Amino acid sequence: MDRLQGKIILISGGARGQGAAEARACIAEGARVVIGDVLDDQGQALARQLGNGAVYVHHDVTKEADWDAAVKAAEAMGGLHGLVNNAGIYRPARLMETDAALFEAHMRVNQLGPFLGMKAVVPLMEKSGGGSIANISSTAGLRGSPGAMAYSATKWALRGMTKAAAVDLAPRKIRVNSIHPGPIDTEMLSVRTPEQNAARLQLVPMKRMGTAEEIANLVVYLLSDESGYVTGAEVAIDGGGDAVAGRAHGAGDGRSPVERRTGRDKAVARASRRRL
Repeated sequence: MDRLQGKIILISGGARGQGAAEARACIAEGARVVIGDVLDDQGQALARQLGNGAVYVHHDVTKEADWDAAVKAAEAMGGLHGLVNNAGIYRPARLMETDAALFEAHMRVNQLGPFLGMKAVVPLMEKSGGGSIANISSTAGLRGSPGAMAYSATKWALRGMTKAAAVDLAPRKIRVNSIHPGPIDTEMLSVRTPEQNAARLQLVPMKRMGTAEEIANLVVYLLSDESGYVTGAEVAIDGGGDAVAGRAHGAGDGRSPVERRTGRDKAVARASRRRL
């Protein structure tokens, strides 16, 4: 397969789980990859497994110097055409259980990290002829997520940052999109009990977790030229969970948002005429 032939991709948080699946998928489609992570042993082992098309760099996404080193590793390979802001933390806690330290930890990895990454890759990506950035958000960035105050806040922020960056970077031929996974079968969900995860799946129409490979397939599409006219988009990949939530939020009279807005406009116009 050659959907990413000739492209060089930087993946943060790429040593295991979803990030490792993304690295494998990119290699399988002809790309070369820079794997960044703080899990050095696992990251180095993965790079060896993937062969000459992969290199590993120690990469703390909260540090600008580490981003500079990761970009230089890509430059040494010949350029940079894609970034996957995959690194993230998930330590669920309700509002009143979330202290400033927990909130800031999420903000630094899940929000500051992607900001630094997007900013760091632009010069080389533009020099390489443009490219694509895929920001891994969450369905917690599309709706309220009970019991995950800090995580939800940062994933909403990443969604907004994606849209702002898409507008800013379009003239530079760099596309930016956000991916919003639902429950995915990776180590991240181990912080929840099996009972909690089972209850969560009852809200998913497909009644199963997604796989890291399914997320990786979407990442490949957004990094490839197949999605050349896609930027500023938010893509839910959640077994239909957001569709159910959206239906619930829109429940009532059965009208679409446009129809309801038009109805409100007419009502305002009638009220104005009465006042006159």
